[in-house]
Amino acid sequence: MNENRWWRFFVLFGLIIWLTGCAHVISSEMRAKARSDLTFSAMLANPDAYEGETIIWGGQVIETRNEEGFTLIKILQIPIDYTEMPEAEEMSQGRFMAQVQGYADPEVYRKGRMLTLAGKIIGKKIEPLGAIEYVYPLVDAKEIYLWKPHLLPYGPYPGPYWYWFGSPYFFPWPYYRPYFQF
Repeated sequence: MNENRWWRFFVLFGLIIWLTGCAHVISSEMRAKARSDLTFSAMLANPDAYEGETIIWGGQVIETRNEEGFTLIKILQIPIDYTEMPEAEEMSQGRFMAQVQGYADPEVYRKGRMLTLAGKIIGKKIEPLGAIEYVYPLVDAKEIYLWKPHLLPYGPYPGPYWYWFGSPYFFPWPYYRPYFQF
């Protein structure tokens, strides 16, 4: 009987870990409203045609600017995976701006931070980008999730423990550099 109790405990514990590992960072209400068929490249071609549409996008902060009553965050768009986490920045299709009501601290939303946001497209904003005038789609951000920075592996082969334990977090030193990826 005692062995049966342990077995149930481990199954329940594993189920809880599995379910929380698949949790989304954007609320279910916003996910239900968001258009999953709207691609960033299609919207970038004509932002005015998609005004009022709810989207969920990911990206990397380029700049944060506080204006009177709101904050503008310039973001390099990065496609998101099934957990709504931005993937590789090499897959970016452009830039957009998020308008956040109130004050957003530029140190919290600093350059390089990865985020996922949900909001409505409210138009476009044209600003210089180098020698060109760039058309930034403007999103009224309703929900923003900032991803925590994580450590980078030191080299291509982190050590033999990788195969024994399946994760470098058991013995992270000296195989990790003392800096973070943003």
